[in-house]
Amino acid sequence: MELNMFFVYIASLMIASIVLIGTINANPTYYVKPIEDENNYAEVLELSLLFYEAQRSGKLPRDNRIPWRGDSALNDRGPNGEDLTGGYYDAGDFVKFGFTMASTTTLLAWGAVSWPEAYNAAGQLDELRKAIKWATDYFIKCHVSEYVFYGQVGDFSLDHTFWGRPEELNTTRPAYKIDPEHPGSDLAGETAAALAASSIVFRNQDLEYSAKCLKHAKELYKFANRYRGLYHEAIRGAAQYYESTDYGDELAWAAAWLFKATNETIYLEDAKHHYQHFNLKNRPNEFFYNKKDAGVQVLLAQLTREPKYQKAARAFCDFSVHQQKRTSKGLLYIDKFGTLCHAANVAFVCLEAADSPDIGNFQEYRDFAEQQIYYMLGGGGRSYVVGWGRNPPKQPHHAASSCPDRPAVCGWSEFDKDAPNPQILYGALVSGPDEADKFHDHREDYVYTEVTLDYNAGFTSALAGLLQLRVKSIA
Repeated sequence: MELNMFFVYIASLMIASIVLIGTINANPTYYVKPIEDENNYAEVLELSLLFYEAQRSGKLPRDNRIPWRGDSALNDRGPNGEDLTGGYYDAGDFVKFGFTMASTTTLLAWGAVSWPEAYNAAGQLDELRKAIKWATDYFIKCHVSEYVFYGQVGDFSLDHTFWGRPEELNTTRPAYKIDPEHPGSDLAGETAAALAASSIVFRNQDLEYSAKCLKHAKELYKFANRYRGLYHEAIRGAAQYYESTDYGDELAWAAAWLFKATNETIYLEDAKHHYQHFNLKNRPNEFFYNKKDAGVQVLLAQLTREPKYQKAARAFCDFSVHQQKRTSKGLLYIDKFGTLCHAANVAFVCLEAADSPDIGNFQEYRDFAEQQIYYMLGGGGRSYVVGWGRNPPKQPHHAASSCPDRPAVCGWSEFDKDAPNPQILYGALVSGPDEADKFHDHREDYVYTEVTLDYNAGFTSALAGLLQLRVKSIA
């Protein structure tokens, strides 16, 4: 098939997607789009970005495509009246966690930087930029001065007294910050990485905004590096859910992304120093929001082509492909919480490694990534993406989508109801099955049905990486 025929094919997918989006609120039947190709990466990529749209907080734009969502949390403020509206709700509840939001944004931006042709072919490049900008706009708001950054809005203990629509939130929403007396190198460093990576995404589209992102990235990295500390010691409520294991990986990660964004050697020198000082050369067994070592190894291997980084990246992907534990159906198994997220993140970072053939066996890494994503889309016997494929999850642990159409009342009775969510949270990747490939599709079983920003991040970028291979093979 020649390239022009490929774009005709993609156009047909986009038309089908318009039909799909028109049925987002298809009650009372639980609508799932028929499958012609279980590995239709372009369409799942579109749905995954639609999930992020459903997670938006603040004043929604006119082009909002989620009819069951409206403006929410419009009074999010800092103690001095700082405007902290916007950003994303972390999961099925309504706390805004800066750490996981930033990690999500970095992974989305990395995929955008590496494989823009895939997003363009799927007709999703503009939607991807919107998804990233919804986060970066919020980070810039939260960075109220050089050494002050708001890293969380909302409190879990209060938030979990409420089940319903975010538009009807009736809980107090305190804001929590890091500053020189209460530092958070991991949080500031990850946000610096997110903004630096995003500055590359916007460079050819909006140079002024790209420069704004980069300015804040530099300041946040300086903050992270100068005032050392773990963010969950400053923002105590985060420890129970998103505790950080260290901050050395985030410092190296931020410095590497700043070098990629600026080509200023001081940042590469810093990244190498942090890599050595924090002993990031050891082979990790995961790539996750609080463990960036594998990402640092691959990114430095790409930036420098130095053997020691290549060797470290190769060791991680070779271990993941050949030795890491798997379920009987072949899913990489690292942890029960976010089973699929862990596998998708590894698939993504090893696709990045595969784009640098001097790192390792690029075809082996690509085959591995395809196998993992195929499992999630239906190869394991069912789909784990809401609204897609064979027997997808129908009861994701997600308050807003569990509510019926307004003006019907929504509350804890909806949480308890053993029935499909009335609103379909298209594109959300659930936590996933256990190590025996068993999955319980029940709203209250959040270990299986939880959805979060970071669960979809590596998944989205892995889809783009796999679609990129198809674009290249057809071209």
